[in-house]
Amino acid sequence: MTGTDALDEPLTEAVVDLVLRGMWRGRPEAEYRALADAGLALVKGPVVLPSEPAKAIAARILRVPAGSEQEERITAAYHAFLPVNRRIREVCTAWQCRPDGTPNDHTDSVYDAEVREALEDVHEAIRPVLRRLERVLPGSGRYLTDLDDALDRFDDGAVEWLASPLCDSYHTVWMRLHQELLLVLGISRAEDEALEEELVGGSRG
Repeated sequence: MTGTDALDEPLTEAVVDLVLRGMWRGRPEAEYRALADAGLALVKGPVVLPSEPAKAIAARILRVPAGSEQEERITAAYHAFLPVNRRIREVCTAWQCRPDGTPNDHTDSVYDAEVREALEDVHEAIRPVLRRLERVLPGSGRYLTDLDDALDRFDDGAVEWLASPLCDSYHTVWMRLHQELLLVLGISRAEDEALEEELVGGSRG
């Protein structure tokens, strides 16, 4: 079973959700078990991964019409997203490791406060991008809501809500947003990385 016509709505939504997440950690939900039975998910121990047919289905479902005004407007938002994407990776790396490469044990409150300030700069930079995206990509408003929620939980002392893959942390939500942009626009990871480098390099040069 590889076509969307053979899937009911809950399974179609589960396919898209799993592909956007990239993986599901923990006991498989009922929808994911059904996807595995249909050959659309791979269960490897505590991890559920989307199969290649699942990725193809999600790409077909999410892709906006090529050459459309919607594609053009989403592309503009995506181009604004990429430089900020570089910055969130740097923030997460700084939270996990000190500048000398040693693990951050979070005993230096001044250093951690600097990382938190950098995260705030990222959050303020992505807000207008997501508001612009929300006007042209239905359902994308959830990303700003989820990022706000993760940031609040992080500030309440639940430090895993910055970068842990085991919850809908800031970084986890960000990765889903990034993946949806790629599928919506039909852009490969290689193209994405090259364009980010071009945009970030150009802004520094």
